[in-house]
Amino acid sequence: MTNLAHLDVDGQRIAYRLREGAAPTILFLPGYASDMEGTKALATNAFAEQRGLSMLRFDYSGTGSSGGRFEEGTLAAWLEQALAVVDQLANGRVILVGSSMGGWIALHLALLRAERVQALVGIAAAPDFTDWGFADGKDAATRGLAQAFWESGQQMQLLSGPIAIDCPVRLLHGEVDREVPLDVAFRLMRALRSSDVQLNVLKGGGHRLSEPHEIRAILHTLDALMEPSI
Repeated sequence: MTNLAHLDVDGQRIAYRLREGAAPTILFLPGYASDMEGTKALATNAFAEQRGLSMLRFDYSGTGSSGGRFEEGTLAAWLEQALAVVDQLANGRVILVGSSMGGWIALHLALLRAERVQALVGIAAAPDFTDWGFADGKDAATRGLAQAFWESGQQMQLLSGPIAIDCPVRLLHGEVDREVPLDVAFRLMRALRSSDVQLNVLKGGGHRLSEPHEIRAILHTLDALMEPSI
């Protein structure tokens, strides 16, 4: 296992694991209240190791091995941390792999660092979930979503218009995902400006997409995105 290291971002001690290797760097972005030691993150890391690729995993502030309080975390702050990881740690071009909320952050990263992002993989991507997932801020608080995060998310919505991302995008979504409705994946596919967008609906799949055959589908998707020279 790669050694745990830390990066200071706006006074927060952000934990990360970097596997040195060839470009592109694969950057895994966890979901809400998840961390870099989850099943999909570890499987992606093993994929990178087998192919000699650089791999980055990190924990948002207040999660996993990072410092800070989870309830103070916001989408904007976690995006800034992801930007710092890309800018300061990533080798060459980057393939973003975002799970659930991590898919939302990945989309913003691709908009802000278009010159660095080679491709994007969204696993049950959940853009705008503060909007379609809750009636209002009170409902979000009642159901355990931090108020600061809800307010930040409302300011960073993407699905209301075209999303100016031009790199290849691959979306994997469970047919019976009860947390992120399948319709969200179709809305995202249509909103993306890129002409190279594919949506893979996994029959019977839920939100986690962590069953062995679902992990294989994710890794097969990643493998197909690699340049011939890699």
